[in-house]
Amino acid sequence: MHDRAAFLPAGLMTMETGLAQEFEARLVESSTLAFRVAYAVLRHREDAEDVAQDAFAKAYRNFRHLRDRDRFRAWLVRVTWRLALDRQRSDRRRIARDSSPDGLHYKNDAATAVQAFRPAAEADLVARERAAQLWAAIDALPEKLRVVVVLSGIEEYDVAEVAALLDLPEGTVKSRLFLARQRLKEQLRCTMTR
Repeated sequence: MHDRAAFLPAGLMTMETGLAQEFEARLVESSTLAFRVAYAVLRHREDAEDVAQDAFAKAYRNFRHLRDRDRFRAWLVRVTWRLALDRQRSDRRRIARDSSPDGLHYKNDAATAVQAFRPAAEADLVARERAAQLWAAIDALPEKLRVVVVLSGIEEYDVAEVAALLDLPEGTVKSRLFLARQRLKEQLRCTMTR
């Protein structure tokens, strides 16, 4: 690309350079955000890194079309969240197609992850089971509720920050948090009584 840059008019070259510098500055201030959002959905480090890289690449390709560049973080969160959900869905479809040798379908869910750990202290095992139940309950939430729970409860953004990241009114975020907490409470109560 730089070889061809010599043939571009000087004004276009500085515009491209300025755009690239602005993108790089915004990316530096949001460098871990994409990974944390992807990891909150996928809970697998390598997959989250891949999705974050895909999100950065997509953001770079489309940065010039972003009208309000001050909303870059919110835009990056939405891009990353959607890419992570797409990856999760495609992984689930692939896993459903591929069956294990004994004919059973392998499900990469929290219960399987808990069983894969070596026997540990009873308290540690109970904590892991509770975490698995919580993540299963979070995964069962509709996307619009799940994203506010992840950003608020796990990533520890306050309501105003979540509203800014998702480009929603604060009242909507509060309402979704309330609904999500109610559903989580019901789901966890049901799993605890089983």
